[in-house]
Amino acid sequence: MSNSAAWRALKHRNYRILYPASALSNIGSWAQRVAQDWLVLELTGSPQILGIVTGLQFAPTLFLSLYAGKLADKFDKRKLLYLTNLGAGLASAWLGILIVTGVVQIWHVYIAALAIGVFSALDAPVRTSFSSELVGKTDLANAVSLNSANFNVGRLVGPALSGFLILLFGTGPSFIINSLTYVVMIAALSMLNANELHLNKSDEVGGRIRDAVAFIRSRLDITMLMLTVFFSATFGLNYQIFNALMATQEFNKGPAEFGGLGTFLAVGSLSGALIAARLESWRVPRRIMAGATLFGLFLVTLSFAPTYELYSFLLPFGGAVALMTLVSANSYVQTNVSSNLRGRVMGVYLLIFMGGTPIGSPLIGFLAGEIGIRATIAVCGSLTALAAATLLVIYTAKRNAQNSQEVVE
Repeated sequence: MSNSAAWRALKHRNYRILYPASALSNIGSWAQRVAQDWLVLELTGSPQILGIVTGLQFAPTLFLSLYAGKLADKFDKRKLLYLTNLGAGLASAWLGILIVTGVVQIWHVYIAALAIGVFSALDAPVRTSFSSELVGKTDLANAVSLNSANFNVGRLVGPALSGFLILLFGTGPSFIINSLTYVVMIAALSMLNANELHLNKSDEVGGRIRDAVAFIRSRLDITMLMLTVFFSATFGLNYQIFNALMATQEFNKGPAEFGGLGTFLAVGSLSGALIAARLESWRVPRRIMAGATLFGLFLVTLSFAPTYELYSFLLPFGGAVALMTLVSANSYVQTNVSSNLRGRVMGVYLLIFMGGTPIGSPLIGFLAGEIGIRATIAVCGSLTALAAATLLVIYTAKRNAQNSQEVVE
């Protein structure tokens, strides 16, 4: 694929307007995530509470993702995104002000994490399915890859920025800056040209969530991919907790080094997302499941890193494989569903992708307190690899059986 083809989604004006605003928003979000983790450890020093806060932030996904997917199929996605960005921005500003004024307590963090989780749960299916309206179906897979690259630019810059802000001023400014990025997003949404959105007027909108579930169950490939994503996200994609505890408990490092780990991870993640934008051949179920298996094995290797330097060196490789795998899964699902079902199907996808976090994060926090963070990472990596490899074997066997039956018939 040529370089121009790898960036072809940017030929759409609406997408070009929203893309840099999304980049700023992602930087702010990652800066806040690092600051939130550091704030919790400052206030409590407890890995269990860190896991609880992370779980609270993702718990609304369990209850709202499916409903948000239905909203995305029924209402104007741009107006819905106005509301979700406004709500999350206000919650971030509130907690930032409490920190700066020196009155913050851990229960404030609980409330803010839950509030941001609610708006994020509503936002994700709408924003994900909105990509098809920005670029059309032809360029959708490319847009998904570029969105992931955008997300990881935020992961590249945000943690490092937050680490230095924490070192100089404490955790408060990261929350304030993030609240301002939501203002930029709202401004960008207001600049979009509605006449240039790719809308299929002939599609029936609304409908039932059960229609999306029935569609997923009827497709072996999508069912297996969603199960792969569930195990990878629930047990594997917990770098937020892994890095915080490895930096503070194993390597005895400060906020700058902690933020640096996020940057090292983002180097690999960004590389994986950009590679995925070029390697369309990767977007097939077998390779996605094999990639998830490899990701789990990288995590096991990471758990044995004896020094901060070696841990930092290994992070990008796991990040690259993880992002190539998950970007490909996201692209495959979105491009294999009709536009009138896409919002609801992506609601299910994001429920599976993020819904395990409220269960997994407190469990990981508990395990880290009981058996140590190294053993916890090894367990999580093993579960990820074993689940993906098992699903790959099952999928291959069922596909071969289906193909044999078709030949006989």
